[in-house]
Amino acid sequence: MTENEIGKVVVDCAVNLHKALGPGLLESVYEVVLAHELERQGCSVSRQVPIPIQFQGIRFDEGFRADMVVDGKVILELKSVEQTTRAHAKQVLTYLRLTGMKLGFLLNFGEALMRDGISRVINGDLQ
Repeated sequence: MTENEIGKVVVDCAVNLHKALGPGLLESVYEVVLAHELERQGCSVSRQVPIPIQFQGIRFDEGFRADMVVDGKVILELKSVEQTTRAHAKQVLTYLRLTGMKLGFLLNFGEALMRDGISRVINGDLQ
């Protein structure tokens, strides 16, 4: 699947999950269940993926972790807060740039309506 096709599956699963569980639970609850639902849709999901910094041939392991990587192409950062900030989107963009991936989503399960909690973050050109 392309990044955009994966993104559609992610959004559909996130919306359905939010409808079923409602807003405001701990992020870890949404992470476990969303990973399961994405796998049910045929996606490969890695959770708590280390994101190293590489500079001038040196690798720095600074403790960055993406909540999920779907099919090795799309990064998901999950939140359960009243409102996300620019810093949350910057976190996703940082992970995208460090990995070279093109598409990420900031999913805030704390919003009353999931559609208001979905932010698409792009690194460079996405076909």
